[in-house]
Amino acid sequence: MKIKEWILEISAYLAALLFLYTAVSKLIDLETFRGQLNNQVFGNQYTPFLTYAIPLSELAVTILLVWPKIRVYGFAAFTCMMAAFTLYVALVTANYFDRIPCGCATAFEHLSWSWHLAINIFFTLLGGGGLILQLIENKTRVQAGASKYSLREDQEKAENLQKRVSTS
Repeated sequence: MKIKEWILEISAYLAALLFLYTAVSKLIDLETFRGQLNNQVFGNQYTPFLTYAIPLSELAVTILLVWPKIRVYGFAAFTCMMAAFTLYVALVTANYFDRIPCGCATAFEHLSWSWHLAINIFFTLLGGGGLILQLIENKTRVQAGASKYSLREDQEKAENLQKRVSTS
């Protein structure tokens, strides 16, 4: 296995483990998660939807990340979600909101907002790097497949030409 493939595997599984951990911790204690969502700066009208949407989305992305054939979609979704979470935490850290909401929902509740931001930035960069590497890997595979296909086509054309020449 090449170094690039190792990096892809490690990145995918680190991202998947993060989302699996956060999703399961939210689903195990759904009432606490719901309460923490209600203490965030956005309106409580979104809480019923977000209570289920966030952990279920994290589980879906986890599946995408561990399935190599569709991993690129997992990296894209992971990076987008992490970028959104990171932006929110950055706004909290910069005192953009009127008040500082309660800590992160269950998974890293004992971390300061600054540490939470640092971890989010790390995982956002990990996801973005994984996405870029996966796109390069997919392009390489497609090109390798196309080369094999065109070589096979060239061989068939040569055989057909040889048959025509020998029959004339």
